[in-house]
Amino acid sequence: MTRPWLRADGNGCVITVHVQPGAKRTEIVGEHGDALKIRLAAPPVDGKANEALLSFLAKTLSVSRRAVELRAGASSRRKLVAVDLPAAEALPLIPIA
Repeated sequence: MTRPWLRADGNGCVITVHVQPGAKRTEIVGEHGDALKIRLAAPPVDGKANEALLSFLAKTLSVSRRAVELRAGASSRRKLVAVDLPAAEALPLIPIA
């Protein structure tokens, strides 16, 4: 099954994310249009939400933090995150209802 928010990119993949910072807890809540919606407990100041997002995705996908990179959207709710993991391996690890 393909998802509009996940695409292959070389040996890895790129995930389009819609972030909701300042939430009660960090969690994946589903899809938001063509993006994966993630609530973050971190506040949107001094890059804390971006770092929390990258750490959360690394843990969720069972890869090192260095394998996850913010490619676009540092100051936006909509972000592109590159992961050194093939899309076919990443998809089953992302819990979506």
